[in-house]
Amino acid sequence: MRKLLLASAAMVGATAGIASAQMAPSQGQTITPANPATPSSSFDGNNAYGQPSTYNGTVRYNPAAKPTPGTIVIHLGGKVEVDVDALWGSANTAQAVVGGTVKGSAKINPISIGAYMRLYPGVDGMATNGLRYGASIELRENFPGSAAQTSPNLVAAPSGSTFSSGQTVYVRRAFAYLAADNIGLVRIGTTDGVLGLFDNCAFSNQCWDAGSGIFNGGMMQAQDPAGYNPPFVWLAQAGAEYGNTKVVYLSPQFFGIDVGVQYAPSMGNGYSACAAAQSGTAAATAANNNQAASTCNATTTGSDGTRWFNQVGVGARWQGSIGPVDAGAFVFYETAGKETVFGGAVAPTLTGGTANLKYDNLSFIAAAALAKVNLPFGSLSFSVDYIGGALNGQLAMRPQGGAPENAILTGVTFNSGPLTMGLSAGFIDSQGAQQLTKVSQRHEYEIAFGGQYNLAPGLYLAAEYMYMNRHQGGFDFNTGALGTGTTATKAGLTRDIHSQGIMFATVVNW
Repeated sequence: MRKLLLASAAMVGATAGIASAQMAPSQGQTITPANPATPSSSFDGNNAYGQPSTYNGTVRYNPAAKPTPGTIVIHLGGKVEVDVDALWGSANTAQAVVGGTVKGSAKINPISIGAYMRLYPGVDGMATNGLRYGASIELRENFPGSAAQTSPNLVAAPSGSTFSSGQTVYVRRAFAYLAADNIGLVRIGTTDGVLGLFDNCAFSNQCWDAGSGIFNGGMMQAQDPAGYNPPFVWLAQAGAEYGNTKVVYLSPQFFGIDVGVQYAPSMGNGYSACAAAQSGTAAATAANNNQAASTCNATTTGSDGTRWFNQVGVGARWQGSIGPVDAGAFVFYETAGKETVFGGAVAPTLTGGTANLKYDNLSFIAAAALAKVNLPFGSLSFSVDYIGGALNGQLAMRPQGGAPENAILTGVTFNSGPLTMGLSAGFIDSQGAQQLTKVSQRHEYEIAFGGQYNLAPGLYLAAEYMYMNRHQGGFDFNTGALGTGTTATKAGLTRDIHSQGIMFATVVNW
């Protein structure tokens, strides 16, 4: 039985790179095969990919970089990607309004060049009694559309120098972990939940392009107008899922089955405490920065009905093999409470606003299955990933009376040596615009195909084509409003949005 299906299926086609690991107390340097692609968090195979027991096979992980009793391994991995994108769509041209007057049409160049970096410092240690432990940090360059890039100094045709000096590097993940073969794995901090540990990209079929794109906020989506992009509602490896602080437990495996449980007190992370959120603002003066305020992230009663708290999730995963077929499946359920709004929330209406609406408690199920067929000339993987229930978009609560969310992501990946090719397709039905509750719901779909070629250790060339389409009766995706006014109907004042594009990327992982 191949105990670790996800380890092999997640990065099919990737071969080993080169890295060095510094181990205490000897401080020796060893050149060994490295992870073929940068993991989402710590470099320890058991920890980063959600394996609660000691890993004991294949070159998928770096065996020489694992600590032995009484030692600690220090890692500094990284990733640099450069890509050329060409994208055309219905929002590439739009009316330019200056001072309330239409001055003409604004057009964007469909061709762009993107580049970004990520750093992955971490430590993995082992006590003399066999206890495994460690910590991991993920540092990223701020993404397009972030606060740093939309400041006044950066929107008035600045030079490249101005843009680069406006960049920030921020903490995306920061957690510690403890693990033992007979106890399991515990993570605590800003970290992936059960979904992210169950699926590092295999079940959602987001692995075939060297990590440069597909649907989970890839660089093609980062370079285009934001309205084109459907949300990545399946959540595994998505910032909305791993960005808040939580505690996560994975049990040891029994007959290929392990169980995961998570808890988070709020939507925030360690930087979003009440005092930090209020400091230096008018609200801080009015509410006193030393006590609870309605805008604190952890409030259970306040002025923002979109907040959820006490997030609890539980799931189970199976991994095994039947003859030449590796297989896996998981099921997961999550729920969370909702903030009580001052004075009572109101039901969403067509002519009403979007503030202080009534929402349903967060409640959804996710399930996925994967089969990988090992062939004489390579391997072929099939996957399907489903999420549905009382949510609206990416981990947001559904307005009361709104349509349930149902989304399917499926795909196929083929690998033969250094070549990997893939096809992914996603379909999302959700409520969408809150004011259109009981009037219309949102329908979105996206398709992508392409692949990667491992040209040399750590070096990947990738290419991808993507098409995206979004529709909701009575909703204008170009402006994000209900048509051109507040009397939209299911049949009228509808403006869909769609795009297609190609991307060529060079990715270096170490």
